[in-house]
Amino acid sequence: MDISEINLSLFRLVNDLGKEYPFLNPTFIFIAEYMVFILAISVLIIWFTRDEDNRLMILCASIAFICAYTVGKVSGVFHSNYQPFVELNDVNQLIHKEEDNSFPSDHTILFFSYCFSFWLSKRGWSILWVLLAVLVGVSRIWVGVHYPLDVLTGILISLTAATSIYLIFPKLNVTQATLKIYGKYENKLLLLFKRTMRNKSKNF
Repeated sequence: MDISEINLSLFRLVNDLGKEYPFLNPTFIFIAEYMVFILAISVLIIWFTRDEDNRLMILCASIAFICAYTVGKVSGVFHSNYQPFVELNDVNQLIHKEEDNSFPSDHTILFFSYCFSFWLSKRGWSILWVLLAVLVGVSRIWVGVHYPLDVLTGILISLTAATSIYLIFPKLNVTQATLKIYGKYENKLLLLFKRTMRNKSKNF
């Protein structure tokens, strides 16, 4: 059995679960479509804790995502395939998606870049972030818009990028300098905002 056959078999195995257990479909649709908004909100909340370690973690995760996304787009030039619902019959397609190259999975790259970076920085309970990323990857197969190989390639690219950035970026002088400059101007903006609000309250 070659890679393409294994890829197809694994896809059928996961995607057909939606036919066997349809009561789980709404959950996987939510994970596949809307979990990205929860990740975005989480990133903003973590950033505005104003903790320096948290900000370094978000910065590393963001750079890892940019690197992984770029590598993913380049790899898509050398290998491409349409989504399963385009190429195969009897696919349990649960969400709408335009027909295009599905290799590798952008959602998987996004979640593993951030979630694995969170785990590298925090460890411990942060493994839950990685489990969330795994769920997102599985959900993209479950809803019929990606093959397992799309997802696995996205995972490998993201893990490589996240690990490389984690090992290199925090040690660079420019990293600490950037965070300090940002923090300086953020403090100025906060002071300006507080003064503005104080003046407005006095006028009333």
